[in-house]
Amino acid sequence: MNGMKITSAPHPVPTVVRGESPDSIHRAREATRAFTDNLTPAPDPERADTFLLVVSELATNALRHGGGRYALQLFAGPDTLTAAVSDLSSAAPRDRTPDLNGGGGGFGWHMVRHLTSHLAIAPAPGTGKTIYARLPR
Repeated sequence: MNGMKITSAPHPVPTVVRGESPDSIHRAREATRAFTDNLTPAPDPERADTFLLVVSELATNALRHGGGRYALQLFAGPDTLTAAVSDLSSAAPRDRTPDLNGGGGGFGWHMVRHLTSHLAIAPAPGTGKTIYARLPR
């Protein structure tokens, strides 16, 4: 890296987003875009778009299947981007057969697993879990 230091500039929006409605997914996307736009050096635009998609899927899944609320935290390391999405359900995500005709979903977890370099699921104290999704920067 020729001595280039990886830093984060101040963010115009927080890197923590809490959501309990479909409208919060838009806020999660905005926060993620601002987060990646303010990293120095910025990640490749395609990588930033992929990270945004992963965050959107995890937040949507938390609302639909994780108890109706979530907390999103975003992290950047020298070589990685990480999203941590916590929800109220202690049940791990599961593969579902995608619904090709009825719009019932089933694509998100497959997509997240395919797009990330590392996934971890950690139980929360009491109830709930946090899913950590990491991508190369």
